[in-house]
Amino acid sequence: MTTQGFLKTLRTAKRRLPSPSGSASTQLSSSLSGGARETLFTTLNKSAPTKNPSPSSFLSSLSSHKLQSFLSDPNVRTSDCFLAFNFLLRNQSELSFKPDLHAHLTLVCRLIKSRKFSDAEVLLNNVAFHRNYRYPFSDFVRWVENYCNESRIITKLLNMLLKLYSDHLMFDMALTVFEYMVEWRVERDERTCSIHLLAMTHSGKADLAFGFFHRMVDSGMEVSVYSLTIVVSGLCNVGELKMARELVETAGKSFKPNIITFNTLVDACARRRGLLELDLVLLLMKRERIPYNDTTFKLLIECYSGSNKIEEAEKLLSEMHDKSLEVEINLYSTIISGHCRLGNISSGLSLFTKMQERKLSPSVDVYWCLISSLCRVGEMGPVKELVQEMQSQGGELDDVLLNALINGYDKAGMVDELAEIQQMIESKGSSMIASSENSTDSESEIELDNPSSCKFEM
Repeated sequence: MTTQGFLKTLRTAKRRLPSPSGSASTQLSSSLSGGARETLFTTLNKSAPTKNPSPSSFLSSLSSHKLQSFLSDPNVRTSDCFLAFNFLLRNQSELSFKPDLHAHLTLVCRLIKSRKFSDAEVLLNNVAFHRNYRYPFSDFVRWVENYCNESRIITKLLNMLLKLYSDHLMFDMALTVFEYMVEWRVERDERTCSIHLLAMTHSGKADLAFGFFHRMVDSGMEVSVYSLTIVVSGLCNVGELKMARELVETAGKSFKPNIITFNTLVDACARRRGLLELDLVLLLMKRERIPYNDTTFKLLIECYSGSNKIEEAEKLLSEMHDKSLEVEINLYSTIISGHCRLGNISSGLSLFTKMQERKLSPSVDVYWCLISSLCRVGEMGPVKELVQEMQSQGGELDDVLLNALINGYDKAGMVDELAEIQQMIESKGSSMIASSENSTDSESEIELDNPSSCKFEM
């Protein structure tokens, strides 16, 4: 095969790292520049036995020393070195040697220096985790100490390696890299460490994240509230509310937690109904002078309403209006439902009136809750108007609500209204079986062909 033929083969060959992730496929699909192809052929094949070697003889004549010379040549573009190197990896079966750690890390450092970080990470991932390599961290350390003397490159390389160990859930090795960096005073990237914290918390290893966070602080590196919040969230997810709150309390001495940190705690306490712990969190917010935002109010209102602390929830709702915060309709629905659940229907109606005075349109859920609650106790005075308003908002009388109306009018002794409902249903072609006893709150059973089409027009 002629030289031009080989160069054409090199140019058109599929270039892809033999990595399980395959994340470099797009970078490797580009062609080498003509100058790089010439340099690759000239540098790697100076001692070729024939003038026109075949691809097999060309590749088999390469040596580790020739490859190293090519990768170290400043006249070759770094991107072309990367593409050529991956071509060789693709055709390793034709080589008489295996590209070693020295070759890999030489190119990794060039890529880092050229700020091609994604390519560098792909190559580093290959040499650290691919089944054909898997060099231990001690080999990386020896190479760095013997061949790399640029602090910026060392910093990026080790931070990248820490991230890769974390990505592969090798948390003990990530910690080993971190401790090495601390010992040799290599700068630790806080963003990389936060990614490591996320990996541990997502794996359910909140205890490891907690320990690593304290190691970050103790090492003297600058730690952000973002990293703090990651650990707090991880602890909350495994139910360690007290530990999470105490971490925020102690961390506040070094840097101030923000509203996102506290909302993470509030949300966890609300979901787990940890009201005693929630009170301590709110006291801590007050001490740190962190005001509630709309998310905080929403979380607290939903928590208090679900815990039968309806008055506290309604006070928070009023405070939201006082602070000109946007109040969602469902918050009213939540509190009104709480009032009705506890039998405080008059309070629910009062809040309903305030809602309308604020020009807020009640949802169908609010109407449904009030109507069914009034029917349950037989207080049918405002029911007709509520039903008509609900229907004007697009709400429909389903079988459950019709059943509640029948029981309510029956309990109130309003025979005429009860008869009109029955007549209305019958006129729509529906059949109904209703039974009730004055001494009980048992519900009647209704069979309707199309209850959603019923309109309450008494």
